[in-house]
Amino acid sequence: MNTIKSNLTLQVIIAMLAGITVGLLLNISGLNSTGSFVNEYIVNGLFQGIGKLFINALKMLVVPLVLFSLICGVCGIGNLSILGRVGMKSFLLYILTTAIAVATAILFATTTGIGQGMQASATASFSAKEAPALIDVLTNIIPTNPIAAMANGEMLQVIFFAILLGISILMVGRKAKSLIEGAELANEVMMKMVSIVMAAAPYAVFALIAKAMAELGFDLLSVLAGYVLVLIAALMFHLFGTLMVLLKLLSGLSPMRFIRKMRNVQVFAFSTSSSNATIPVTIRTVTERLGVNNSVASFTVPFGATINMDGTAIMQGVATVFIANVYAVHLGLTDYLVVIAMAVLASIGTAGVPGVGLIMLSMVFVQVGLPVEGIGLILGVDRLLDMIRTAVNVSGDSVVSVIVAKSEGKLNETIYNDPMAGVTSDTIKLDQAVENEMANVIETLHSRQ
Repeated sequence: MNTIKSNLTLQVIIAMLAGITVGLLLNISGLNSTGSFVNEYIVNGLFQGIGKLFINALKMLVVPLVLFSLICGVCGIGNLSILGRVGMKSFLLYILTTAIAVATAILFATTTGIGQGMQASATASFSAKEAPALIDVLTNIIPTNPIAAMANGEMLQVIFFAILLGISILMVGRKAKSLIEGAELANEVMMKMVSIVMAAAPYAVFALIAKAMAELGFDLLSVLAGYVLVLIAALMFHLFGTLMVLLKLLSGLSPMRFIRKMRNVQVFAFSTSSSNATIPVTIRTVTERLGVNNSVASFTVPFGATINMDGTAIMQGVATVFIANVYAVHLGLTDYLVVIAMAVLASIGTAGVPGVGLIMLSMVFVQVGLPVEGIGLILGVDRLLDMIRTAVNVSGDSVVSVIVAKSEGKLNETIYNDPMAGVTSDTIKLDQAVENEMANVIETLHSRQ
């Protein structure tokens, strides 16, 4: 699996470089002049068509992915009693860190002015919507018709309905077991669909980047460098600033010790780009290295992998400001509040797998009247940035786990302060009895066929 993801990353990088090269050559040589064969049939024909197919595929996945992942996330809590002190503290802290993350991202992006001066136009016609009144944003969260909300892509309403449905399923209890299993199966199917769509990412990256570079030339390359630097700066500020300050203020524990013990988890998250894939490593580190009781970690870590997407929220904030500046779309205070609200709520439905953040970003763009095609401008560098975002995400999960455990008296500070606690050789061992048992199971299954 890691080999496949590494290959996809390499393919996306190669496609990005090839797209930049081809686009710049078309731009510098003048082959992309208005009305030329290259302009009409290659850049605005083939390249635009491939890019639009990929963008449509991303948009196609938004509603079912959010619906099923949210239902599974809520039901994964297990029972309503867990939604007591530990559940509420975890939820509030995750929402708080995500809100701070996206607000920080918007502040970084607006302060630096990334993307300004580029008068780009979208490949599809669009018009910036008037910023809705804040009261309308709040009241429209509750859908009058959830089916219509799904059909129309009203994501705030879909998110609200999915959370309420998940809670209701939990309240029904054992009788809803088949419904929960069905939702989990549907969610797994959606994850496979995400994998299928993301497999086409290298071709889409080449087409979208080549089209953009052919139209914008060197300007786009310089602005993308600014986007990458601002996004990384915002991510690092959140990881080493915001999260560590919260850890110190709310638990009194050493941030430096936390960072040292989290290195393995962060490296694993960086290499896999998946919060879900990192869950086993995160739980082991949080319990054995940081001293969090398993009764807390078994809830906070999976719960955080489902709803805590600080890194993705930061990307959404920076990308929204960047694309708005590139396309000269003015965003007011209400728009920024909508972005913060959307990023916070969307993070609850963002599955912990590579690439899904782009799907959620398209949802945010629609809400504030930005062209979804603008995602193509950042798609080429997003795969690499996704690795850093995932490391930030799992770090946030662990910080909240430690804070909640400390407040509930479920933290062993001796383990937390011991630099050698939980250090293992990571050697996998199976005794003969286990091997024989597995052999018997396989033999039994074969005999039944």
